[in-house]
Amino acid sequence: MSIVKAWAAFEKNGKLEPFTFDLPPITDEEVEIEVEHCGICYSDLGVIRNELGFTTYPLVPGHEVTGRIAALGSIAANKGLRIGQKVGLGWFKFSCGHCDPCLQGQQNLCTSIQGTILGNHGGWAERVRTHWIWAIPIPGELDARDAGPLMCAGITVFAPLLEFGVRPTDHIGIIGIGGLGHLAVKFASAWGARVTAFSSSTSKYDDIKKLGADDIVSSRDSSQWGKLKGKLDFILVTVTASMEWDKIISLLAPNGRLHFVGIIPEPIPVSVLSLLIPQASVSSSPGGSRPVLDKMLRFAALHGISPITEHWPMSKVNEAISNFEAGKSTYRIVLDADF
Repeated sequence: MSIVKAWAAFEKNGKLEPFTFDLPPITDEEVEIEVEHCGICYSDLGVIRNELGFTTYPLVPGHEVTGRIAALGSIAANKGLRIGQKVGLGWFKFSCGHCDPCLQGQQNLCTSIQGTILGNHGGWAERVRTHWIWAIPIPGELDARDAGPLMCAGITVFAPLLEFGVRPTDHIGIIGIGGLGHLAVKFASAWGARVTAFSSSTSKYDDIKKLGADDIVSSRDSSQWGKLKGKLDFILVTVTASMEWDKIISLLAPNGRLHFVGIIPEPIPVSVLSLLIPQASVSSSPGGSRPVLDKMLRFAALHGISPITEHWPMSKVNEAISNFEAGKSTYRIVLDADF
């Protein structure tokens, strides 16, 4: 048994405080990761605030981990992993391996799925444990310092492109160019698609162009959307705010798809007729499977895709969160372990 230092929330909306916990002896299928870097994701803040209603305290957040393998269980040691290897860990840390989704390679849909920070201690700590299937080797071409956000934000926006058959000839709309959306623009542009970005921040327009967007329209002024009516093959929604959904659906081309990866706080009104005539679809997805995670990292390595980050020492996590909430930070904050 070993003692691990961490940063934890002890109550809803509480500040993060120093915390220690015991790690029991490693089990056969576990991997222990020495955390070097871990991103701040909006969903970390949502769990700190207990927005989903099932947070347990004390809570150690952090699910965009990169680090080195420090220990391997007896079975995990025979799964192609090695001590000292650079790996990442995202939203999920355990899947059963025997339910129908797991057997079909969709481990993220496992009927017994466990989240890295739901009922478990996450990556704002010296060390974190995971089942070996979710310890993701990081290609050498990627800088592990900045690869953490790919484990959550990256896979969240990449998986729909692959799993719903988005083509390089398609016209993709991306709503919200923040932590998820800026990576979506990078991936979709490298995919070869025409990309229209929807952003509420005119100050970001030059940067969004540099990310790879072909066109930019306001996400708040629907009068700018007229030229896109019936033109978009795939619309990816990364925001958590309400919008004029009927008008957005009208932008879909025949066989188009409106896909949500941002968690909208209230029900979305959808007219069956607006979907029926163009044979359009509405869908959503939770992250991505282990095979798709590997494909995403290989694609990122091949095309030189990485998140735009700013780094903070983990000891200043509360200041980093304040900056994040105030919108003063870049697209993604990464905490560097400094215990």
